[in-house]
Amino acid sequence: MTLFTICMVVGAALGIAATALCALVRIIQGPTILDRMIASDVLLTTLMLAVGAEMVVRGHTETIPLMIAIAATSVFATITVARYVKRRGASPSGSSPERGGEGTSHV
Repeated sequence: MTLFTICMVVGAALGIAATALCALVRIIQGPTILDRMIASDVLLTTLMLAVGAEMVVRGHTETIPLMIAIAATSVFATITVARYVKRRGASPSGSSPERGGEGTSHV
């Protein structure tokens, strides 16, 4: 590896680590379920980016099925949470539009 490649890998690793840390903070702090869901999508996308960067650095394509599984998990989780929030907003005990709408109450 050349010095340029090493610097690029270290820079990418620092960027990926910073993004993952910010997403984890948002997952922990919330405050709503939608905030947590968006942060988990960002975290899964960051994981896909890390796997893709590893494929580029090592020059292989063996982890493409892993990337597809991560993407499918992210999509299905987003759909599930969106349906849950919609259903919760339609119930009589859900939050009313006057108080901020669906998904804005604290979890």
